[in-house]
Amino acid sequence: MSFPLKDFLFAPAQPLKGLLPIEWLTVGYVAFTSVLMLVFGSRMSNITDMLILRAAALCVVCLGWYLNKKFALQGIYMLRIACLVGLLAFWYPDLYEVSRIFPNADHVFASLEQSTFGCQPALLFSQSCTSRFLSECFYMGYLFYFPMIAILLVYYFFTRHSDFERTATILLGAFFTYYLIFLFLPVAGPQYYFNAIGPDTAAAGTFPAVGMWFDADTTMMDPPGWKDGLFYNLLEVIRHSERPVASFPSSHVGISTIVILFAFQTRSKGLLSVLLPLWVLLCFATVFIRAHYLIDVIAGLATAPLVFLLLNKIIPASSTLKEQS
Repeated sequence: MSFPLKDFLFAPAQPLKGLLPIEWLTVGYVAFTSVLMLVFGSRMSNITDMLILRAAALCVVCLGWYLNKKFALQGIYMLRIACLVGLLAFWYPDLYEVSRIFPNADHVFASLEQSTFGCQPALLFSQSCTSRFLSECFYMGYLFYFPMIAILLVYYFFTRHSDFERTATILLGAFFTYYLIFLFLPVAGPQYYFNAIGPDTAAAGTFPAVGMWFDADTTMMDPPGWKDGLFYNLLEVIRHSERPVASFPSSHVGISTIVILFAFQTRSKGLLSVLLPLWVLLCFATVFIRAHYLIDVIAGLATAPLVFLLLNKIIPASSTLKEQS
């Protein structure tokens, strides 16, 4: 049901007791990763900054709870959720700092790719689809990863408000599920690994182990396609935030597939008409730009429904605040 935004945000509400499920998820992730850092801290760099980030996240949780208790407004409740979703921008970079304590495993996945498909699809696809139109479409799809999530949450906020909190919680839980895999499975992806061993070596089907190579060298292959395109250059701007980690399974594919599953639940043709084409382009783009092996994409498609169903089972119903009479 739609509602006047201003009236809703400033509507009085009964404060909730304790933390929201989405806040407990964040606290749990902070606690688990903090223990990892304390145990393996001698093998990590930037551990002080990472622990400061986690302390700041806990402060955000506590501040949200306090403001909700003191002012008891619907807008404060929404802010508690929005801030924790926004913190996703900060969790990805330090996956690399934790996972780098383990030897790189790209040679295993590149070999599996070769034995499964008889080639390296990431190399062939990027070399065969070089038209301006396709190149820009793929880059647009890849760049719309986070906007797809935002579109879904905004839609739920305005039209299915009672399900907004639970939807945001499940999405955050899905991110943390994939992130926990990445912490212990250091797969950098073709754009890093093929740059390290050489594209010709990869094309020849030879995949040497590189061990701790990415501790010292985090350079990537240049992106393929039309280099004067708008979306190509937008990707170039944000590439500095990429890290040689988080390739298997593809969380880009997994999370965006969960977004599509939520979109199907709404039965909104308008929402699906916007998100479905972007999702298809994103899935192709992950291989085209060599961010992922094709088996990463397949794993993302396979795990997304499982993660979606599991989190739907364990995440409680929304605790949306009720207006005081």
